[in-house]
Amino acid sequence: MLTRELAGAWGRFLSAEGFSAGELPAEEEVELARMVADEPDRHPWRVVDAALDLLGCAECGGPLGRGPLGCGPCQLADGFRYSAIEIDRPGVPPGNEHAIRVGFSVLRAPHRQSAATVLGWRLNLPHLMAGRLPTTAQAQALRARINRGATYAELAPTLFTGS
Repeated sequence: MLTRELAGAWGRFLSAEGFSAGELPAEEEVELARMVADEPDRHPWRVVDAALDLLGCAECGGPLGRGPLGCGPCQLADGFRYSAIEIDRPGVPPGNEHAIRVGFSVLRAPHRQSAATVLGWRLNLPHLMAGRLPTTAQAQALRARINRGATYAELAPTLFTGS
């Protein structure tokens, strides 16, 4: 779901820039991705995240922004991604888009987070993508259950049902 979502955003960006799918030579697409990554505040966050995926980290060799903790270029790119444009989708609660963005970041680099954080986002992201946003009380209750050792199998069927 995450990769497909970002690939779609990148494809729409390329189209808006006047390129058809597959028309741009790989090295030119990487250069365009570098330009996007260098100016994240000028582009929607999904486009920035997709651009980072096209760029390899010179230090760790992984996708830029998703490398191991302690990788300087990845830490920097991960921080700068949050200066990208973030606009809530029509018909969703305010804050939904930010929550999706954080969830993408966590789930695409789970090695940078605690297991409890990853589980929480794994549970919530499908609901966020459907336009829902948990209340503070719901989020805190979920986190408390995770902290007490509840598993995905135990939590998924009851999420947003009040159980």
